[in-house]
Amino acid sequence: MADKRKIKTEASSSSSNINNGRGESVVVDVGRRRSSCGYCKSGSNTSITHGLWAHSLTVHDYQALLDRGWRRSGCFLYKPEMEKTCCPSYTIRLKASDFVPSKEQVRVSKRMQRFLEGSLTLKKPDEQKDSNSIHLPDTDNVKTDNKSQKNNIEQFLSNEIDSIVLTCTERGEFPNNLNFPKASVKTVAPSKRKLQADEAHDLLYTSNISFQISAALKRANKSLQKEDQCVDPNPKLIAEMLSGHLSNLPSSLRLSVKACNGHINFYSTELQSQTDPIVGKPDSSSTSGKSKGVSVNKQSLEIRLKRSGFDPEEYALYRRYQIKVHNDTPDHVTESSYKRFLVDSPLIYVPTSGDATVPPCGFGSFHQQYLINGKLVAVGVIDILPKCLSSKYLFWDPDLAPLSLGKYSALQEINWVRENEGYCSSLQYYYLGYYIHSCSKMRYKAAYRPSELLCPLRYQWVSFDNAKRLLDRKQYVVLSDYASLENEGDLLDNNVSEDEIEQGEGSNDVRVDGDEEMSEVGFDDSDDDSGPETSSLTPVEMRQDVSNIVIGLKGMHLKYKDIRQAFGANERNYLESQLHKYATVVGTELSERMIYSLG
Repeated sequence: MADKRKIKTEASSSSSNINNGRGESVVVDVGRRRSSCGYCKSGSNTSITHGLWAHSLTVHDYQALLDRGWRRSGCFLYKPEMEKTCCPSYTIRLKASDFVPSKEQVRVSKRMQRFLEGSLTLKKPDEQKDSNSIHLPDTDNVKTDNKSQKNNIEQFLSNEIDSIVLTCTERGEFPNNLNFPKASVKTVAPSKRKLQADEAHDLLYTSNISFQISAALKRANKSLQKEDQCVDPNPKLIAEMLSGHLSNLPSSLRLSVKACNGHINFYSTELQSQTDPIVGKPDSSSTSGKSKGVSVNKQSLEIRLKRSGFDPEEYALYRRYQIKVHNDTPDHVTESSYKRFLVDSPLIYVPTSGDATVPPCGFGSFHQQYLINGKLVAVGVIDILPKCLSSKYLFWDPDLAPLSLGKYSALQEINWVRENEGYCSSLQYYYLGYYIHSCSKMRYKAAYRPSELLCPLRYQWVSFDNAKRLLDRKQYVVLSDYASLENEGDLLDNNVSEDEIEQGEGSNDVRVDGDEEMSEVGFDDSDDDSGPETSSLTPVEMRQDVSNIVIGLKGMHLKYKDIRQAFGANERNYLESQLHKYATVVGTELSERMIYSLG
């Protein structure tokens, strides 16, 4: 079946885990930080969090931090100071076995099913204005104008080459101080095919961009010493490099790519009888039937789970997504920022143990790839922990927005938890990140029902239906106080309508997480607020003992009570003040388990 999902785990792929070799959590406390808010767009530093840098972090410790309202962005851990921050962010989760899909979520699944079966043809974004769609070369549509389709395919291939050139420049394969010309892909007339390729009968399109890049490199090399000329301007080598990067074209194009005498040539992968084989009918093996007189193809969906690591294809998709969906400027979406945000992870990987304590993929940070006909169309960045799958971020092909890949991937992640609970009995929950009641973009998270929100003071889980009535009154509330409202008769109706919850989802289906806004916050530029602070902490929490906190200092790990006398009076007072704040935000148990690094 074309819609049969193949789940793969690539445990052998590269990982970015930072492990000190002993399975210990080592953190640096950076205290309270102020920054601008990406949700309310207040224009000033109204977002207030407590932050930690994690050198390494066990999955059990990160699970405990999640259950106290923490999240991570790369190796940076943060927790909103709920009473002070402009947009209080509540941790939201769902017990996967209790999940009941809404009508809209069922429609999303059915829409994907129809698309994979070939009975649904997607409209291109902006009413066909974007020519980069995976369905652009819909060669099965008998009503398609051949000339228009040729132009669309030419533009699609040109854009693909430009994207590869940009990626090569960012990776240092081309000098980053040169402005290369835009690629131009042209249809090869039958009379000229023999002049450009040996396999002339299958040659459809060609580009001479390699010669233009070569000329630009030669001009640049003239101004350099011979030993500084690190890029060979040979157009044949350039064509071979670019064509190698272009090897994964969408299967719907039915094209293969090959370098030939400095040209990048695109060949038909099917035998056709037309004189000018640009558009041909699919063979019987690829045709599933007809819908309203139009022949259609089945599509295959594959889902791969791999350890977190840098993948150029993922980065290229992320770049397109950020620029087109979030309107980021190209110079803002860099490879280094992508790695910091979505590749780097402090989580120490735990391989499967063969019993009911670890799932087959292990615990740690992963990327879940979605491929349609072998083309990467979405990536879910997730953490798999002892109690949950924690969804961190999702980016997808903007041309496939009608498929609601954000909602679809969330359904797949919930299903993954259900399936893997059989391998790991403690793995029962799906964490959706932060929920901000005042942010309309967050409404979709509450549509995965029945969900719960974490009380920011007592760290108890409260059903969303109950919490919503408190949040309707004010932004910051102690959610575990909902019982007092029940006594007043305010919660007689605990059923929140699906329409009320889903009204803020938006047609673009953009999955937003608190991590999205933390990804590029100028953390180092944020103002440290170390002045006096008020708190709703109970006297017990304020007076807790810090003597058993493990201090990491010059390679040694010692309890604070064993080294406190090594500090002068002023140093000791300052350090103990910081340790009290640290123990308060992470909890006594974690503060005595993780290593508080002083350098």
